[in-house]
Amino acid sequence: MSFEITDQRLDPDALKMALTREAAGACVSFEGWVRDHNDGEAVTALEYEAHAPLANKEGQQIFEEAVERFDLLAALGRHRVGRLEIGECAVWVGVSAAHRGVAFDACRYIIDELKKRVPIWKKEHYRSGPSGWINSATGSASADRETSS
Repeated sequence: MSFEITDQRLDPDALKMALTREAAGACVSFEGWVRDHNDGEAVTALEYEAHAPLANKEGQQIFEEAVERFDLLAALGRHRVGRLEIGECAVWVGVSAAHRGVAFDACRYIIDELKKRVPIWKKEHYRSGPSGWINSATGSASADRETSS
């Protein structure tokens, strides 16, 4: 079980393979992709920043909670930082368990808690020119948008 902030491109297939266990009857994963819009604005790219030591520590805590709470066999998560283009995978979470119900519940729990608790900041770049920091928990733009540099 592990969580990691990374500046490397995510490979969902490789991550999923790391969850394989003989006792597993289910594997559930979530991929969060960069989309081309938010709050009525056309988005051209995203930038993610994180305080990696704190983000990794809190992310690891969430995964430990999930393993204990849902009796998981394996759990992995990665979140990218840096500039990401439309369609790229920004976050990946996956779990394996004996049964599908707990696997679905655990995967949702992990991604929801990551969004709420892990210090990761997202900046959207808009087609109209300005850029804006986004509240990761709500997906809403901050009131103070700045000009792209």
